[in-house]
Amino acid sequence: MKTQLVESIETVELVPQILHPKKILVPVDFSDTSKHAFRYALRFAEKFGCEIVLLHVVEPESAIAGAPTAVDVFAQPEEDTIAAEVELQALVASSRNRPKSVTSKVRTGHAPNEINKVANDLDVDLIVIATHGYTSWRHFCIGSTAERVVHTAPCPVLVVREKQHEFCLGL
Repeated sequence: MKTQLVESIETVELVPQILHPKKILVPVDFSDTSKHAFRYALRFAEKFGCEIVLLHVVEPESAIAGAPTAVDVFAQPEEDTIAAEVELQALVASSRNRPKSVTSKVRTGHAPNEINKVANDLDVDLIVIATHGYTSWRHFCIGSTAERVVHTAPCPVLVVREKQHEFCLGL
């Protein structure tokens, strides 16, 4: 096999050769950092023409608090789901550069599990997730959602830090 030296290639030019996502999953909890992850996904959609799926997971209070009964785990007010759907639509509408295809989903359950289920069900090519969101004290008890997703995801995961990178400037 002959090796060829490439003198100057920009990362953006190299990425399509390595990874050309057709569908990107972006889990959001409506924190500033998760909205920042959405902007990263928008940039990918702009560059590669891929579809974006926004996902918000409503975690039942009993699942968070570790309630002993399974019935409580599924007792989630419908208002939370409706409010999340409205907020997802507002997030899509607020983006200056709307991709060709953005869909949104709301699921109820444990966030890392639901993120991976949706990624599997929709045959997602890439997950773009924020490092920190609204996990508050739970981060110390059960670990971060991003960390669990990275370890269990069925596809590559891009973890976005809070600090804005030039890749997303102008979005």
